Amino acid sequence: MTHSANYTQKSRRAHRGPARRIGRTLALVLPVMLVLSGTLAVTSVNWSGNSSDSMLTASADNLSVPAKSRAPQDVLRDRLLLELQDRSPAVALTHLQQEVNRHPSLARHCVSVARALGRAAVQKYGPSRAQSYSRPVCDTSFAAGVAAHQNG
Repeated sequence: MTHSANYTQKSRRAHRGPARRIGRTLALVLPVMLVLSGTLAVTSVNWSGNSSDSMLTASADNLSVPAKSRAPQDVLRDRLLLELQDRSPAVALTHLQQEVNRHPSLARHCVSVARALGRAAVQKYGPSRAQSYSRPVCDTSFAAGVAAHQNG
């Protein structure tokens, strides 16, 4: 009789069904998922207080991707805008003309860079003084930038 009692207990344990396996799996997986989702939630909050749209991500997908290089005309424009602020629009326009002569591929971007310089000159010096720096660099685009910012 003891033998049949042991057999019944073993058969009950062996046939408890998939619910027990699912429960064990959830007991192991659920805490891990909660920790990961909490970590992602914390890293996506802007803790600096700035209203910018910067958002941190906990993903390591982008770590091996090199930063996108900036276009040469964008680098030139930013450098010339800094020169305009630090020195004068005349220096920035001279350097723009030199860079276009040195690198002819920048010629097609000369107009947009010169207009950006014109707008920046109006912001720093006012419309009449900014206009005094005009010269025929890139088809008078500097003057067009001054005029556009003056009217806008």
